[in-house]
Amino acid sequence: MIAIIPARGGSKRIPRKNIKDFLGKPVIAYAIETALKSRLFEEVMVSTDDEEIAAVAKKYGATVPFLRSSENSNDFAGTFEVIEEVIGKYSKLGRTFDEICCIYPCTPLLQTEYLVSAYKQLIENGYYSVYPVVAYSTPIQRALTIFNEKLTYIHPEHRFTRSQDLEKAYFDPGQFYWMKVAPVLQQKGVFTDNTGCIVIDELFVQDIDNETDWKLAELKYKLLKAE
Repeated sequence: MIAIIPARGGSKRIPRKNIKDFLGKPVIAYAIETALKSRLFEEVMVSTDDEEIAAVAKKYGATVPFLRSSENSNDFAGTFEVIEEVIGKYSKLGRTFDEICCIYPCTPLLQTEYLVSAYKQLIENGYYSVYPVVAYSTPIQRALTIFNEKLTYIHPEHRFTRSQDLEKAYFDPGQFYWMKVAPVLQQKGVFTDNTGCIVIDELFVQDIDNETDWKLAELKYKLLKAE
């Protein structure tokens, strides 16, 4: 069983994002160390097209048995395509896997226990894949939009519905995905018709797309360490 960490070199919004310093270490180091600490994997590998990222990954305990292809290193390459390529290359090396975990590189808040809990869900409930999810803090059914320069409700029928009467909604925080290889390859996607989830606390989640996000992630990390 392996962990795959996809980390291409061409990040745009935060240049060299995957190896940018995060409180004293390249941010990808946290994902690698969390995966290794879980003791779930015989190998933690990094899929990258970048020699510098490969060197950093190896320094912190990951393997880089091959570099990613150029076709899966552009802005339009999806997670499934990267996973499919990695599985295919390992197959040519004579190695196959029943289950794998894809862990994103900019996840310094990821907790080992979430990896373990999601894996148990995958095995015990027979799911094809398992996602971590976070509850929206406010009801999405009462979301607003701007139309013709005026504020309006997206779902006006819920304008006066009590919050406690609205169905809970969740989002994918983009931290990791557990999956069984055969059905995921067959369905050509990580999200399948048999996907389960674990609900995680929003304190352990921070999307990192700009410098403000980065600072918020550092503040959360410091807070968690202080606790």
